[in-house]
Amino acid sequence: MFLTYLRRELSNRKKQTVIIAVGMALAIALVILVNGVSTGVKDAEATALESVNGVGTDITISQTAKPGSGNQRFDFGSGNNGNGSDGSTSLSQSRLSTAMGSASYSASALTKVKAVDGVKAATATLSLQNSTFSGQIAQQGSSSGSDGSSGSQSQTTPPSGSGSGSSSSSGMGPSSFGIDQFTVTGISLDTRSVGPMSSTTPTSGRYLSSTDSGKDNVVLDSSYAKSASKKVGDTVKIGDTSFKVVGIVKSTSSSSTTASNSYIPLDTAQKVADLDGKITNVYVTAVSAGDVSTLKTALEKVLPSATVNTQADLAASISGSLSTVSALVTNLGTWLSLLVLAAAFLIAVLFTISGVSRRTREFGTLKAIGWSNGHVVRQVTGESLVNGLIGGAVGALVGIASILIVNWISPTLSVGSGGAPSGGGARSGAGAAAGAPSGFPGGGASAAQSGSEIALHVPLTAGIILIAVGLSVLGGLIAGAFGGWWASRLRPAEALRSVA
Repeated sequence: MFLTYLRRELSNRKKQTVIIAVGMALAIALVILVNGVSTGVKDAEATALESVNGVGTDITISQTAKPGSGNQRFDFGSGNNGNGSDGSTSLSQSRLSTAMGSASYSASALTKVKAVDGVKAATATLSLQNSTFSGQIAQQGSSSGSDGSSGSQSQTTPPSGSGSGSSSSSGMGPSSFGIDQFTVTGISLDTRSVGPMSSTTPTSGRYLSSTDSGKDNVVLDSSYAKSASKKVGDTVKIGDTSFKVVGIVKSTSSSSTTASNSYIPLDTAQKVADLDGKITNVYVTAVSAGDVSTLKTALEKVLPSATVNTQADLAASISGSLSTVSALVTNLGTWLSLLVLAAAFLIAVLFTISGVSRRTREFGTLKAIGWSNGHVVRQVTGESLVNGLIGGAVGALVGIASILIVNWISPTLSVGSGGAPSGGGARSGAGAAAGAPSGFPGGGASAAQSGSEIALHVPLTAGIILIAVGLSVLGGLIAGAFGGWWASRLRPAEALRSVA
């Protein structure tokens, strides 16, 4: 009886059913999409931090670089030049220095850090940047000296600026030059549980181990290895030294690169960069996650000139479109979804009450033949609940479809650091294609790599579907409660007299 009457009343009031269901569906779909995007943005933020710090890193310690300390200088002499058969001059030189935005300091800081109470593990790294200038200056003519002899013009230093391009001067042919840059990180070989290597997994070859100490061995990031066409067994020139590739690693997160293009033993990095006894970053894991803020204060006292950053500090430094989307979802998206949901509930309530008012004679007759108030309330609530479930089902399908479309489009979010200087010269060749992550304060990437992109992936979980179903049920119950209350107030005699 109840179900038969319910089905008949819903079919007789299709317009009201459709309006309530559509309003509920739009609200549910928006809530699902905003909730999914919010989760996706949080995952992207975690990925950005993971690629820089590594899993399990609670605190990073660095020092602020002095202005201009990262500038690259190339001094070309006769040993760097080569004359071609067409009279052109070839220039090529490599420089290995601390990464832009990084400053080196004494490695004794690591010993001080390990002695602080609350430190579970700590490791040090040396963040470097390898820059190779290469170019060719062509000559077209000659000039006569005052003694009547003929001499060719030459340019023994490259044009100012960075990146790649061409130039010409009086009596000179077009010249082309470029700078190829990639990051190099010297890592301690005693642990991988903390620091940039903790968030990597090998794709071929092996990790660096204690037996590699002092050796010219290198492990490459998989993205950089692909762009540079390198594999295990090949060699990579870092500074003036050739390194053998013993392994290739990738980030444990599928949507980011690792913290550097290449990794070499710390002592080897100090040697080839002429920075003996120097480091740029210390990565720390706390004994207890709840003691991170206390540990930060203790480390600042031990190293007063250092910059101590927690994960929360680094998260606050994230900039770029990732920060914009995060703020948009957190503020506008959340409030908009709540307002639309509230509006959908209000529409359902008003249309339900309006429907009850138009059924005054019907409910009066039902009460006159013996229906109790409870029967009337259950009837109205049942109708509203079905409307809500229909809207929830449609909204869930629309929301799921929206998430699938977003994941199919796979929009990318740019990630930068508010604490690291931007710019730092253009990259060319393999270094430019690596797409390494941005340089967070204390991070291992250089400012030359101050921007990276992370694909936004909106997760589709059972929890989102349950939220949709729960909200639709809630909306139906709220509308049914108000409509049932309104119907229960009707008195049979008055209801019948009002339509007589």
